[in-house]
Amino acid sequence: MKHALKYAAALIVAASLAWAQQSPPAQATVTVGGKTLTVKYSAPSVRGRVGKLFGAGGRISQDANYPMWRAGANAATAFHTDADLDIGGLAVPKGDYTLYVNVKDPDNWELAINKQTGQWGLTYNAAQDLGRVKMTMSKPPALVETLKYTLSDQSGNKAKLQLEWENHVASVPITVK
Repeated sequence: MKHALKYAAALIVAASLAWAQQSPPAQATVTVGGKTLTVKYSAPSVRGRVGKLFGAGGRISQDANYPMWRAGANAATAFHTDADLDIGGLAVPKGDYTLYVNVKDPDNWELAINKQTGQWGLTYNAAQDLGRVKMTMSKPPALVETLKYTLSDQSGNKAKLQLEWENHVASVPITVK
C-alpha cells in the first residue's frame, strides 16, 4: 500500500510538472532612461491550433472574459514600471499592473492596462482598467509557435511593447516620462 501511494504521488507530481511546462514562465525586460520595465507571463504554444485560437469559435473565445484575453496563460500577465509612462497615449503611473488584450476583432487588438494585480488569468474586472489603447497590428513572416513579449529600447526615452503569437504581431509605443 505504501508503495502504491508513493507511486501515485510521483505520477501526480510528474503530470503537474509536465502540464505546467506547456506554458512555461517567461519575462521581457528593458531599461530606458535608467528605469526598468518588465512583463512577466506564461508562454502558451499554438500546438497545431493555427486559425483556431482567435475569432468567433476560437479557443480564446471560450474563456469567460472573452473578448478580453489574459495575453498569456496561467496567471495573469504582470507589468511593472519604475517610471511614469505614456503607453500609446495613456498616462500610466509607475507601479504594477496586469495586461489584457481585447481580441474581439482578431486584426485590431486593444491593450488594457488593469490596476488589479496578482489574480489568476481568468479573473478580469473592467472597472479596474486604468485605460485601453489601440495596438498596431502586423503579420509575422512565419508562424509564431510560442507567445512572445518583447520590450525594446527605441532610443532616447522611447520603448516599444510587442506581443507576437500565431499569425499576429501587436505593438504599442511607450514613452518614459
